[in-house]
Amino acid sequence: MPPMSKATHVTLPFRFGTVGTPLSAPKNGGSVGGIQRIREMTLNALEFAWVQSIRISDEACAKLRETALAADVALSVHASYYINLNALTEEMWLAGRERLLTACRAGYKAGATDIIFHPGSYMKMEPPVAWKIARDRLAEVADTIRREKVAVTLRPETMGKSAMLGSLEECIAWSREIEDVLPCVDFAHLHARPGDGSFNTYAEFAGALKLIAAGLGERGLKRMHIHFSGIEYTSKGEKRHLNLDVADVKYKELFQALADFGAGGRVMCETPNMEEGAIVMRNSYQRAAAKAKVK
Repeated sequence: MPPMSKATHVTLPFRFGTVGTPLSAPKNGGSVGGIQRIREMTLNALEFAWVQSIRISDEACAKLRETALAADVALSVHASYYINLNALTEEMWLAGRERLLTACRAGYKAGATDIIFHPGSYMKMEPPVAWKIARDRLAEVADTIRREKVAVTLRPETMGKSAMLGSLEECIAWSREIEDVLPCVDFAHLHARPGDGSFNTYAEFAGALKLIAAGLGERGLKRMHIHFSGIEYTSKGEKRHLNLDVADVKYKELFQALADFGAGGRVMCETPNMEEGAIVMRNSYQRAAAKAKVK
């Protein structure tokens, strides 16, 4: 595992952690053990990968909240994979809507502040048509959790295939129109989405941050929720996540752009060696911050 940074006592504008319980956590420790292991590694964020189904009691949620508060670990939830804001039938949408609401309700009880989800597919529709259907349905979910006083931020994730809803521009546009919605920016997905190796330079990363700042202002730039990993892709987009040392993604340039733009929030690692990757990311960001030229 990469060495711990000597500057871990310094408060950074980003928290770093893993999507899913760290591999080195006790096998019988569950999510509580995952939070504790994150803290032991001097990381400070964890995203529960509730991507299949959610079966957790109120008592278990309370224990997660209590543990995370004591450890100063920020929590988020990755909701079910089986959500499509552009589902073709009302029945399919209502099932996906319930999955998303379940993640919001349980996540809030567990202390999570952000609910990440895949927005779905174009379903062979023209993108503007699919985006509008998705917007109206996402607004409905946002209204529901607001009425229920479930105080979480809904975060549609940028997606790694061009056939999927979830370009950066689409996620920004939803966030401009709907209260309590902000993007989950997966920079690896944005690299894979075109399928041609582009979106992999300092200038392109900086361009994305400029879009976020222009569309969402300080709340978009200072409250970023980032997913990141190496990534394998084809001409059709994302294939699988990779460790950083075997991927082509120029992560040092990404972290330099984040530091230069004064961005903040959370960076959540999705490499196969997740906690090792998270430490590499944090250390890389710290080196970038030391030479940042804030724009």
